[in-house]
Amino acid sequence: MAQKKMNILLSNDDGIQAQGLWALYDRLVSANRLTVVAPDRERSAIGHAITLHAPIRSQIVSRNGANNAYAVSGTPAACIKLAVAELVDRKPDLVISGINPGANVGVNINYSGTLAAAREAALNGIPAIAVSIQSRTPAFYDQAAEFVDRLAQKVVLNGLPQGTLLNVNLPDLPLSRLKGIRFSRQGSEHFKEAMEKRVDPRNRAYYWYGTYDQDPDGEPDMDSAALADNCIAVTPLRCDMTDYEQLAELKAWDISI
Repeated sequence: MAQKKMNILLSNDDGIQAQGLWALYDRLVSANRLTVVAPDRERSAIGHAITLHAPIRSQIVSRNGANNAYAVSGTPAACIKLAVAELVDRKPDLVISGINPGANVGVNINYSGTLAAAREAALNGIPAIAVSIQSRTPAFYDQAAEFVDRLAQKVVLNGLPQGTLLNVNLPDLPLSRLKGIRFSRQGSEHFKEAMEKRVDPRNRAYYWYGTYDQDPDGEPDMDSAALADNCIAVTPLRCDMTDYEQLAELKAWDISI
């Protein structure tokens, strides 16, 4: 029996021309109905910001034979909002955000525009996958896209709970060289950060923010540890950020007004 075509919305935070986005498109287009809605420029590390104080414009882009690809002047989350409200003719079966160059693990999840696009989809009741590859200059986008294709079919077949998305991080290696898939939790380690102070020609201080890679903290069930062990890390994330254990404890506090 032929595989049923899925309606898939592709997005990212690296911009409409990003190589990882079109690696996904090329892998998925033959068997699915695809719409691409992505920022018109790089919007990395913008988190879940939405576009409020400027008009959101979209422009049709012609690339890789696509006839329904849109470059949008808003943030990744705004791209999903616009796509669902105006640009797609039916609710997508799945949203895939990526493929992002550079891992999105640990605390980085909080800042990632790649994750924000997938999270916005989950908030709208659409199953979603965020995909990143552990290299700033990946050589194996096509291999990552091949795995995402397999995972996407499983997600649509089995579904995800309301408000849950999958965060996927892959080593930049051929699939044949990977040790397997590790279903992981979000790591908690902090990356080393720096604010480099400089002085402009008018003798005024300014700063460049940056981070430095560091080794994972060694707990094998964390996403970063899976990557370090040449495994694909698949982490389910919830939009509901309530700490239910602490909620129960708070109810026992003796506080009055």
